[in-house]
Amino acid sequence: MIVSTPDPDIEFPLTPAVIAQAQVRAHQRYWRFNLILIAILCVIGGAVSFVLPMFAPSLAGVYFLGWSLPYYMGAQGAILIYMMLIGIYVVLMQGADRVLRRALQRVSRDLRE
Repeated sequence: MIVSTPDPDIEFPLTPAVIAQAQVRAHQRYWRFNLILIAILCVIGGAVSFVLPMFAPSLAGVYFLGWSLPYYMGAQGAILIYMMLIGIYVVLMQGADRVLRRALQRVSRDLRE
């Protein structure tokens, strides 16, 4: 067994980097927004997957271009709604990423000054 002695030039225990409270708050706002957005989109997706099919028999009398409405919801509508949910998530999270990046740049600029 090889035992090495600590380098006298290195201070022990190592201390973590200093993180500004503004950085912590920016990350907390980012993740709170992310989790709320995911929850909302999951509720919408769940409603499309489970609630709308429960009402399909009552909507069978509604026709759109010669086909009943439940056919459109089952065949194309649900898939299009899922694609829209993904697009909404991407667009909103890109905006949240820009906001976080600006906040972190502002904090790092303030720490350097």
